[in-house]
Order: sequence, then structure tokens, then C-alpha cells
Amino acid sequence: MSRIVVCGITQIETIVKVPKIPIQYEAFTPSKDSIYTAAGGDAFNISLAMSWLGDDIDFMTVVGKGQDLGMFNPPDRNVTLSTEYVLPIMNETPMQVTFFDQERLEQKFEDLKDIREAQYDLSLVEKVVPNSDMVFLSNVNFARPFIRIAQASRKPLAVKIHSYSREKEVYNEDFLRAAEILYFSGGARAEDPYAFIKEMAQKYGTQIILLGQSSEGVILYDRRRDICVHYDPVRAGQVVNTAGAGNAQFACFLHYYLKNGDSKEAMHKALIFTANKIGYMGTSNGFMTEEQLEQWEGLIFDSGDVVSKYHAKAER
Repeated sequence: MSRIVVCGITQIETIVKVPKIPIQYEAFTPSKDSIYTAAGGDAFNISLAMSWLGDDIDFMTVVGKGQDLGMFNPPDRNVTLSTEYVLPIMNETPMQVTFFDQERLEQKFEDLKDIREAQYDLSLVEKVVPNSDMVFLSNVNFARPFIRIAQASRKPLAVKIHSYSREKEVYNEDFLRAAEILYFSGGARAEDPYAFIKEMAQKYGTQIILLGQSSEGVILYDRRRDICVHYDPVRAGQVVNTAGAGNAQFACFLHYYLKNGDSKEAMHKALIFTANKIGYMGTSNGFMTEEQLEQWEGLIFDSGDVVSKYHAKAER
């Protein structure tokens, strides 16, 4: 078990299944079991996924002043997250609405409210970081001071870059320079993914980079092992909804990388973890324990029902 400090965006997420994107206008569309609302966001989903895997999580985030913190721990869930470090200091909790169709196309609307003005209580951070094994951050403004505290305590830093664009790279430079491990969601990236990864690695000295590519899989770069390889996704069972798949993948990768230091093994486990997760509606459902993952791994790779087993492709 590792102890992880997790800081980033937490929001209320509504996911809506629609016939097709782009959405055709209809004044009223009845659709049974097609709308799901729950807590989500990078910080919440990473915290919950790693808790399922057995890690000890310090979940540090900000929400609206009137937010009911009970939303983070519904009574029908087996894993409970501590809300000790969830600070209700914003005017409102951030929100996101995601539309998705059967072709796995997504259209998102995000309202971060007044999150850019939020300031986290750093006395709480200084108390917990020295006792952690790693600090995870999403690139939100109130998480910036965590970089200095993590570096002062010599703790490795993992960063998930939310909505990266070239225009915003200056804004993200302190996160990019400090991170030992980076995750980019790159499904919509127009530029060559291998060139992008190499540029980021050379420019910022990053040790490990994961570039998510939606339904096409993920690319893993590991400086120490001198590898940059593409992994196809594991496909097993029905794909219900892919929202939150990147958070699930990164959380599982970090869990196993901290456990055994092997990026390839961690990536393999993360692909299986993600394959199970996308069989469920909602960004915070479909997580497994280590024991369940091991059982499911044996089941899907021994079964003839698997559509496509994972494999790594050589660097281009």
C-alpha cells in the first residue's frame, strides 16, 4: 500500500447518452436509463480508483460552500473516501456535462465556476506531504503551491494535464517541469504523438509520459528504460461509457508503478483496469481491487470471448 496526496478538480458530472453526435434538435426526447449524475473530476476519480486498489489517499480538493460532502460516499459503495481535506470554499462546485453516443464520440461542457480564485490551506498540505510516497496534481491553479511543498519534501510528482493546448503551455510550465510522471489525454491531438512525447521529454526532462489516445490505446514513454511504445487497448465485454477512462488508467498505472517500479507491468495492469471500468456508466464506477483485477486478468486472457488482447507496438 502506498500513501498518495491527491490534489485537483472535483466536480459534479452529468453524463447523457444520445443517439448521435452532433445532436439533432428535438424539443423533447424521452430516453430511459440514459442520464447519470455523480461526483467526478480528476482528483475525485484518481482518489477513488487508487483507494479501490488499496492505497491510502489524502484527497485534497475544493468545492462549493453549500456542497453536501455526502455525495462523495454514496451508501451503496464499498470504498469510502475521507473528506477531511475537501474544503468548501468556492461559491459553487464545478460542473461538467458530457454527451456521448454509441460510436464513443463525446461532447463536453465544463463550468469551473470560481475555481481560478480558490486558494487551498497550505498548512494542511505541509502536514501530510512529508508522510506521502507520491503527490498527484491536476494542473489547476490552487494546486500550484503543492509543487514547491512536494519538491521541498523530495516527493515524486505525478501530473495529469487537463485540456492541454499549445496556447496554454506557458500556463502549465511549472507543472511540466516539476513532474516525474505526466499524463496527457491526447485523443484529439492533431500533431504526431511520438514527436510530441519526445519534445515534452527533452524539453522538461520528464521520466515517464503516458499519452492517452482514446479508443486507439495509449503510448508509454520511459526514459530509464529507453522505450516509447504504443499499447492497443484491452477489449473485453460491452463498452458502456468511456468517460473517466483516462483517470482510471493513470490511477492504476501509478498504483502498480509505485508498488514494483516496472512501467511495462504497470501499463499492462492499467489497460485491464480500464477495460473493466468502461463497462460501467459514470466516471466513478467500475473500479476493482487488486484481487479482482488479478482474477479478471486471468479470466479475460484465458477466454475466447476477448475481442482483442493487449499488445505493445514497437516505436515508430
